[in-house]
Amino acid sequence: MAVVLGTRPEVVKLAGVIRGLGTDAQVVHTGQHYDDSLSGGIFRGMGLPEPQVRIARAGGLPRVEQMSSMIGRMGELFAAERPSVVVVQGDTNSASAGAQAAHYLGIQVVHVEAGLRSYDRTMPEEINRRVIGVLADVHCAPTEGAAAHLRAEGVDPDRIHLTGNTVIEAVLASLPGPASRAAVLRRHGLSPGGFVLATIHRPENTDDPERLGAILGELAGLGMPVLLPMHPRTGTRAWQYGLERLLAGLRVVEPVDHATFLALAHEARLLVSDSGGVQEECTVLKKPLVVVRNNTERPEAMTHGFAVLASPGPELGARARAMLNDPGLAARLAARPSPFGDGRASDRIVALTRALVERAVPRTRRDSEHSAVAAPGVRPATLPSPATVTTGPTPSGGDPCTDHPTPPVSPAEASSPPREAAAMPLSSSPH
Repeated sequence: MAVVLGTRPEVVKLAGVIRGLGTDAQVVHTGQHYDDSLSGGIFRGMGLPEPQVRIARAGGLPRVEQMSSMIGRMGELFAAERPSVVVVQGDTNSASAGAQAAHYLGIQVVHVEAGLRSYDRTMPEEINRRVIGVLADVHCAPTEGAAAHLRAEGVDPDRIHLTGNTVIEAVLASLPGPASRAAVLRRHGLSPGGFVLATIHRPENTDDPERLGAILGELAGLGMPVLLPMHPRTGTRAWQYGLERLLAGLRVVEPVDHATFLALAHEARLLVSDSGGVQEECTVLKKPLVVVRNNTERPEAMTHGFAVLASPGPELGARARAMLNDPGLAARLAARPSPFGDGRASDRIVALTRALVERAVPRTRRDSEHSAVAAPGVRPATLPSPATVTTGPTPSGGDPCTDHPTPPVSPAEASSPPREAAAMPLSSSPH
C-alpha cells in the first residue's frame, strides 16, 4: 500500500490512517509543502516516522508543472514498486496527482474525505476533488451531504462509505492539556478568551491586494488583540502590496505547529480563517468561526451554528463583532455535537483499505465489474447520528494550512529512515 501526501493538513488528517496501516503502508511525500515553517517537524509533531519516500521538491512550481512533475514521478515510483492500493486525502494537487498516477497504472485508489463540493470551478481544489471523484475506487465520505454529492454524480452507492472525518481524532490526539495551553498563552502574552486567532492563506484572498488589505484592515479594527500566524504566501503578498502598516495593528507570528495552533484556538474567543481544516476543527473545539471565503465546500459547520461566511471588508468586521458580542454563544456551541462524525473515521478507513487489499488481484484497469469493497463495521453511506465530541479532559500532546454554501441535499440523497527518490529512477530531474 502507499499513502500519498504533500501538505501539512494531509499529514494531520492521515495520521490515524498511517498509524493504523503501520508498516504495511509506504508513505510518499510529494514535496508540495517544502517550506520548513509548514512541513518541518510535522511528522514528529504527529508522532509519525518520516516518510519512506520523498520525491524531488514539487512545491513552488506553476500548477501545470507541479502536477505533471508529481504525476510523472509517482508513476515511475509506482511502476517500479507497485503498491496494491494508493490512499489519497482531500483536494490538494498531491492528492490529485497521486490518484491519477495510480489510476493510469491500474492501481486502485481510496479517497479520504471524498464528495466535498463548492461548485466553484475557479478553485483549484474543486477541480482536484472532482478529478479524484472520477478516479477513486473507494470513496470515504465524511458526511451524508458529501455522500449525496457522489451519488448525484453517478458514483455506485456501494463504493461510497460514510466514514466520518478524521479531523475529530486528529484534534483530540493533538490538543495539548490545560497546563500546556496556559504555557502557550504566556509565550504569546495572551489571556484565555481575550484574543482572536486568524489564519489567511488562500490565493483568492492573498493574491488580490484589495481583498488582502480589506481582511487585514478589518482584523486590526476588531478592538481586541488578533494573533496572526503568518503563512509564507500571505507574508510575501503583504510585503509586495505595501500592506505593512496594516500588519502593524496585528500580532504577527511565524507559522506555528499543529498542537500549538490547537492550543491557541481552544483558548481564543473567536477564530477567523479561510482554511477548510479550521472549519472542521472549530466544531471539535466548540469555537465560533468567521470563514473569509466566497463559498465553502463544508457547509456543515454553518448549518450547525459554528461558523458564518463573510466576504472581505465591512461584512467580515460586522460578523466578527456580532460573534464577539454574543454572550450566550460559547455555551450554545459547547452543547452541540460536531457534524463530522464520532471520532472513529480512521479505523473505518483502515478497515476499508485492508479489505480492498485483500481483494486486489493483478488486473488491467478497467475491469470495472469487480465488486465494491465492504469492510467489517463499515456500511456504505450510513453512520449513526453524529456523536457529541467534547474537549473535556484532553490528552497532553506534542496550523492548518489547511466560497456560498453548497446547495442543500436531501437525506435520501507507521519506521525506517527515509530515502530520497533521487536514489531511484524517478530522480533524473532536479525539480
